Amino acid sequence: MRQLQKAIGYFFRDSALLETALTHTSYANEVYKDGLHSYERLEFLGDSILGFTAADYLSRTFPKLHEGELTKLRAELVCETSLAETAKKLDLGAHLRLGKGEEAGGGRCRTSIIADVVEAIIAAIYLDGGLDPAQRFIYTHVLVDTKARIRLNTDYKTMLQELIQQKKNQVLTYELLGETGPDHDKEFSVRVLLNGRPIGVGAGTSKKRAEQAAAKEAVEALFPDHS
Repeated sequence: MRQLQKAIGYFFRDSALLETALTHTSYANEVYKDGLHSYERLEFLGDSILGFTAADYLSRTFPKLHEGELTKLRAELVCETSLAETAKKLDLGAHLRLGKGEEAGGGRCRTSIIADVVEAIIAAIYLDGGLDPAQRFIYTHVLVDTKARIRLNTDYKTMLQELIQQKKNQVLTYELLGETGPDHDKEFSVRVLLNGRPIGVGAGTSKKRAEQAAAKEAVEALFPDHS
């Protein structure tokens, strides 16, 4: 447990809280004959703490984004896939307490389980030491490299469309400029036009990627606060 706490970056005064955060319902039912000894209640609390912390972080970091955009970013940052990645980095699966059936079924690697455990650990830290250490865990392990991850996963075509639609009678079109290279290694060039006027050019290994690159250039040129 000490090795795990070192990885987490928090040492518990009440180690029973950490044990509960690592206890799946299958284990709780087998050993305690009571599912309340599992991490589910902690997960419920941790989800709220994570959601609040992510919302607070995003609203402070991106003061010019609209509510809808902030909501999408929060959902992306605290989704099951993101939390599972955090769990893998901390090797939480190796420390889980699972029932025999869940163990045999590969529960230690199950995305839904290890993602839930991250939220349970957040709550366990909160109950043991308060909001500050719980938020430090979130900033360190969940919201790490947030800006880079957002840029990597941003759907710039959708973003550009939504920004443009803030004014009436705006028409976006994408035009294929050309393609180069052999069939197995082609590169496409695309430009995006607003009401017939070019506003961005991009290249990529597929038409979709080239369109995203063109839209990204357009967003950065026309709406720098959103890029």
